[in-house]
Amino acid sequence: MTYSIAGPDLKKIAAYADFLKNRLEENPNVVGSVDSSAIPPKPEVHVVLDRERAYRMGIKLETVAGALRTMVGGADQVTRFKEGDEMYEVRIRLRPEDRGNVQAISSLLFMSGAGTPIGLDTIASVSLGFGPAQIDRTGLQRSITVNVNLAKGAGMGDINEIIYKAMAEQSIPPGYSCGFVGKSKEMARTIEGFKFAFAISAIFMYMILASQFESYLHPITIMLSLPLSLPFALISLLLTHQTMNVYSGLGVFMLFGIVKKNAILQIDYMNKLRENGMERLKAVCEANHARFRPILMTTITLVAGMLPMAMGKGPGAATRASMAVVIIGGQSLCLLITLLLTPVAYTIFDDIIAFLAWILPAPALAEDHQKSIERPDE
Repeated sequence: MTYSIAGPDLKKIAAYADFLKNRLEENPNVVGSVDSSAIPPKPEVHVVLDRERAYRMGIKLETVAGALRTMVGGADQVTRFKEGDEMYEVRIRLRPEDRGNVQAISSLLFMSGAGTPIGLDTIASVSLGFGPAQIDRTGLQRSITVNVNLAKGAGMGDINEIIYKAMAEQSIPPGYSCGFVGKSKEMARTIEGFKFAFAISAIFMYMILASQFESYLHPITIMLSLPLSLPFALISLLLTHQTMNVYSGLGVFMLFGIVKKNAILQIDYMNKLRENGMERLKAVCEANHARFRPILMTTITLVAGMLPMAMGKGPGAATRASMAVVIIGGQSLCLLITLLLTPVAYTIFDDIIAFLAWILPAPALAEDHQKSIERPDE
């Protein structure tokens, strides 16, 4: 995991990063040392130019900057020197022992507007100090990244909570930003995409079921099993010591499409029996008795097909196993619940439709109720 802190002041960013680094190192879910991109400052010579005095003396800022860059950093190929048949490039630079010498740099001479030589210490203050050895930028701002290695069995959610609390304690002022970068950022974006996909899939499932059953409430009865599948999937991951990742998220998607088939089989047969004149309670019992065998057969077949993936070995087996565990655990635990939940929800919603159609005979409710049942129960 990689977390970035950006802002205008590099010292404050380094302080925030050190605080976060210490907090993460105390957590048992972090393995090894927490790395930071911040490099300890190195000694350097600070030159602060008195712009007003330099202007009065006719010395430009560009001239001072260019001379310092040449004397300290060096200039490429000032001229050439020929000796015999050999041609040599001439470069200018101060000697190594003078590059960090305050007196040597202060004695650099510049020509004033009047044509007189003036020392650098006349128009600037030269002193020793410390400065950053490296400056990283994110979004045109100075930034420091903190890298964390997760321990075996640890999830990103555990580390995210620590990071959010640590950054909240520091009360970062406006102008500073922080967040995950790299693979961590992509993972967070993937999670947001999963949430959007779940919402869209639920809407599409409702629309398709509503068109097939020609009812507004029967799709809700069928989709009541979907909220139950998610906690059962998480319980199966917890029992098998798996984590929630991209593959287990795909398993939840598949589970959503598989779990609702049980309720579809039940409600479809209930409606057929009631259309033939059977009372509601008897139709519910008969439909559950008749559909129990195919529901049980499909569940056993699905679980048996997923067992090799859940128990497989070799490269990539752990990632595939999380998807299989979600489907096996969610489908197995949802089997008993949906066999009880669907008939109860069917009767409750049917009573609600009948009651609303009686006190508020709206065309939509009356039509929906008439399509749901052939005649009300005695």
